Amino acid sequence: MTLTATAKAAPRAPGTGSDDGRAASLRRTWQKLSPYAYIVPFLTLFAAFGLFPLLYTAFVSLYRVELQTSGDMEWRGIANYTALFTDEYFWTSLRNTFTIGVLSTVPQLAMALGLAHLLNYKLRGRTFIRTAILLPYATSVAAATLVFAQLFGRDFGLINYALGLVGLSPVDWQTGTVASQIAVSTIVVWRWTGYNALIYLAGMQSIPGELYEAAEMDGASRWRQFIHVTLPGLRPTIVFTVIVSTIGATQLFGEPLLFEGSISGGISHQYQTLGLYMYEQGWGFFHLGRAAAIAWVMFVLIVVLVGANALVARRRARKEAGR
Repeated sequence: MTLTATAKAAPRAPGTGSDDGRAASLRRTWQKLSPYAYIVPFLTLFAAFGLFPLLYTAFVSLYRVELQTSGDMEWRGIANYTALFTDEYFWTSLRNTFTIGVLSTVPQLAMALGLAHLLNYKLRGRTFIRTAILLPYATSVAAATLVFAQLFGRDFGLINYALGLVGLSPVDWQTGTVASQIAVSTIVVWRWTGYNALIYLAGMQSIPGELYEAAEMDGASRWRQFIHVTLPGLRPTIVFTVIVSTIGATQLFGEPLLFEGSISGGISHQYQTLGLYMYEQGWGFFHLGRAAAIAWVMFVLIVVLVGANALVARRRARKEAGR
C-alpha cells in the first residue's frame, strides 16, 4: 500500500472537522462584525451625550418644568411651542439671529476667500502669516468679546475716537439696533475669518496645477483663472464652510452675551439671538420646558437651513454637469 493510500485511510481525530468548521465560521463572523466593533466607542458616547440629551429635551419641551422644582412636571403638550410662537421676543431673536448671521457670514467667507487666494501664491513669510491669521480662532471668546466691547465703547472707545478724527459723530454701539448687530458681527468675523481662510487654502492647493497652466496658455488673466478655475474647484469646500457658518450663526451665544453682559441682548433686545433667548428663558426666568422647546426649534431650523444649502449646491452641481 502506498503512503498516499495510508494517509487517506488514517482515521481523523474525533471532532476535528467540526472544530475547523466552527473556527472558520467564527472567523467569518468576526470579519463581518469587526468594523462595527471599532465604532462602538463613538456610538456609545454619541448615544450618551448626543442622542439621549436630544430626545430628553424633546420630552421636557412637552411639560411645564421650572428650575426651582425640576422634579415637578406638568403635561402641557405643544403649549410651550404655541406660547413661544406668540411671544414677540422670540420673533425678535429669530430676526436678530438671521441679521447677525448674514452680517457675519458673508463678509467672513468673502475675506477668507481673498486671504486664501493671496496666500496661495509664493510669498515671503507664508508660514508666519498662516499662523498669525489663525491666532484669533485660538483666542478665548470671552477675552475677544471683552476687548471688542471696549473698542466699541460709546464715550472712550477707540472706534468712536477714529470716527471723530474724520469728522463723524460717535455711535452708541450698544444701544442702536443696527450698530450693536454690526459690532457683534465684527467679533464673529474677526474670530473665524482666518480659520476659514486656511480651509480655503487647503482646498486651493488640492486643485491640479495643470488647470492653471492651461488657462494661462489660453491667455486668461489671474482674475479669470480665479473665476473659472479656483471657484469651481473650491465648490465643495465653499458649501462646507457655508453650512458650518450657518450652524454657528444659528447657535451664536457667547459674543452677544458678553458684549454688554446682559442676557436680554440689550435694553430693547436689539441683538438678542436665539441662543441668548433660550438662556434667558431657562436660567433667567427658570422656564426649563420653554427653553427645551426653543432648543428644538433651533435644531429644526438648523436642519432646514443645512438641507436648503445642500439642495441648492446639489442643483447647481447638476446644472454645471449638464452643460
